Amino acid sequence: MEHIKKSMVTIAIDAMGGDFGPEPIVEGVLDALKTTKFNAILVGDSKALTTFLPNPLPEQITIAEASDVIAMHDNATDALRRKESTIYKAANLVKSGEADAVVSAGHSGATMSIATLRIGRLKGIARPAIATLMPTTNGGRSLVLDVGANVDSKAEHLTQFAIMGKAYAKDVLGLENPRIGLLANGEESSKGNEVVKETHELLKNLEEFNFIGNVEGNDIFNGSVDVVVCDGFVGNVLLKTSEGVAEAIKGFLKANIKKSLLSTIGSLLMVGAFKGLKKQIDYAEYGGAPLLGVKGITIVSHGKSNSKAIKNAIFQAIRSVESGVNNDIEAYIKRYCKV
Repeated sequence: MEHIKKSMVTIAIDAMGGDFGPEPIVEGVLDALKTTKFNAILVGDSKALTTFLPNPLPEQITIAEASDVIAMHDNATDALRRKESTIYKAANLVKSGEADAVVSAGHSGATMSIATLRIGRLKGIARPAIATLMPTTNGGRSLVLDVGANVDSKAEHLTQFAIMGKAYAKDVLGLENPRIGLLANGEESSKGNEVVKETHELLKNLEEFNFIGNVEGNDIFNGSVDVVVCDGFVGNVLLKTSEGVAEAIKGFLKANIKKSLLSTIGSLLMVGAFKGLKKQIDYAEYGGAPLLGVKGITIVSHGKSNSKAIKNAIFQAIRSVESGVNNDIEAYIKRYCKV
């Protein structure tokens, strides 16, 4: 791989890891380059990748050879031993400073493990967390974390998730004073398990933090909170349930539209609203989920990502790098956790 001059943000892309092979990933990179200036390092099999790349190769694109791909059915614990894999080599580019961020639609567990252990955690962060954006009824978005990186968390971890969420919402989403909520089974401070109760006490004592207290599941979507904190087990169930409900709603609508002429006419009148709803719940609009708490920016994309999702994941990575969010996370951790 030729050395890239880093006058622009450089993104290392796991070009082979998605469910549909390199084609949508390469297409997403090319689409992103049409509107944004950055350097792209495609990590994968050069013979497979050049099939989908223009000739000559654009000067912003470099290929880093990698002969191995971690499949979705592979064990994430084996990822660190497979040093020729695309995600291992992509993460190494960030670790060495040759890239500022990594984007992968490959094995999410392997991506999180390698990013955490190879790139390393930010100073003071005990556990990184994966965050995702949820649509709200007022047209905004709420940031939920953790949604899968940590199955069991202590109060200190949840507090750090809140701090990282605050930094990301402020720097990347552009919210000046994001409202932080703790997911529980009731708004009262007495609700929740022992970890939630302990976290509530820690968060309410943070000065100038804008902690609004406990929030319930419906608050995620009604626009009353900007950052929602939970452990990875609860967050992942929430994420998968939300995806399932969105698909079910689309199925219900299609089934009922076919039942009568009146329903068909009504559907034609509502087509614009349906398109808006689809756009709000489409993961391709967001591109991927940031793994917060690691030294280099890491964006974990859906395995079924199309070119649009990859393009938006790259945009998210660039915004994260340029925002300096990791510097603010370390500053917030130092301020609030006294590390």
